[in-house]
Amino acid sequence: MPLHDISTRITKAEAAAGRVAGCVKLIAVSKVQPNDRVLDVLAQGHRCFGENRVQEAAGKWPGFMEIYPDVDLHLIGPLQTNKARQATELFSTIHSVDRPKLAKTLARLAQEVGACPDLFIQVNTGEEAQKAGIKPSEADTFIAECRALDLPVVGLMCIPPVDEEAALHFALLAKIAARNGLEGLSMGMSDDFEKAIALGATHVRVGSAIFGERFRPEE
Repeated sequence: MPLHDISTRITKAEAAAGRVAGCVKLIAVSKVQPNDRVLDVLAQGHRCFGENRVQEAAGKWPGFMEIYPDVDLHLIGPLQTNKARQATELFSTIHSVDRPKLAKTLARLAQEVGACPDLFIQVNTGEEAQKAGIKPSEADTFIAECRALDLPVVGLMCIPPVDEEAALHFALLAKIAARNGLEGLSMGMSDDFEKAIALGATHVRVGSAIFGERFRPEE
């Protein structure tokens, strides 16, 4: 079974890196996957899932959570400020805090509600124009700004450029996290999660290797 295979590989990667067994959380990325595939993974006992879009998640996960109330749902895609309230109600963790306006919105909502999901700051380690995330040179300042807003920042997230060695980006993210006293590192996907674990990942985001290729309605 794909889920079992990925879990086994994570365990082996933890051991190879000299890390404690079970220290890496597997986020099963269920975006644009048909419900039967998601329900199959839920039935196997997995509870931690990742979605890219608030609207898509809101359309399917409340129903799943009625059956599986212990689901741990993570937002791993970009978050628009006008979707922030809905996101804070649906997700336990948000991995894509990437700009001051969003941070201030989340802080205001946290004050109103009295609670806030755990937050990762997304760092654009490749400084790609088309990709979200704070620049590495601005990360320390932004982390401090988020902390000044009393936001529960638990770590950093990155998505390396597809044409560059991912390990270099994982190492950079780990360095920024270490100097800011952050333990959480959301990095590594289907093709490179073992490298990420070797460099300190605490959360890996794996989709196609668990579910198969993404489902497209028009196909």
